[in-house]
Amino acid sequence: MEAQIKFAIVAHASRFDMAASLAEALPNYQIFVDHESKGANANHLRALRWASTQDCRVVIMEDDALPVPDFASKVTQWLERFPDDLCSFYLGTGRPPQYQMEIVSKLISADVRHADYITINRLIHGVCYSVPQSKLQHVINRWNHGSPADYAVGDACGGAVVYPCYSLVDHADVATVERHPDNTPRTERRKAWRLDATKNPESMP
Repeated sequence: MEAQIKFAIVAHASRFDMAASLAEALPNYQIFVDHESKGANANHLRALRWASTQDCRVVIMEDDALPVPDFASKVTQWLERFPDDLCSFYLGTGRPPQYQMEIVSKLISADVRHADYITINRLIHGVCYSVPQSKLQHVINRWNHGSPADYAVGDACGGAVVYPCYSLVDHADVATVERHPDNTPRTERRKAWRLDATKNPESMP
């Protein structure tokens, strides 16, 4: 029997329809809408605070996440494999540019080793991730309010982040509604490097 998990969707008010459409594919969800344009950092923190009050693992998703078929079942299996790790279920092209060569190198190395995941020392996407319940309060206490949301999560959590080689969500790559701290336009193609449309995670040594 699969362990229960819940989902938190962080959404900008202008994308509520996207969030509602995403919610239709999820069981046990809560939507957090940024009606006051406080930004992704504040909205992710709201979702994490809610997650810390739940009695099960919570997956946090942005409104532009596009889940693969059988997403809930697949994400549950990954979380059962890595109960104590910060897991990201999206590994994307384009952004952030300084990590793209590392991603390519690690994916090639994983292929050679017949591994189905890689690790990176930072959370580099906020599209879809899950913090272990035991670390949520630590993340909240160490939260950097001035950082991009993804970096704020990973840096506060600490440790390596687990990324399946085949992402469980893609990214809609629509125009950004967030004013990013670096003021750099997001013009690169932001899609999953690889997408898991059929695979189930296998136990690795």
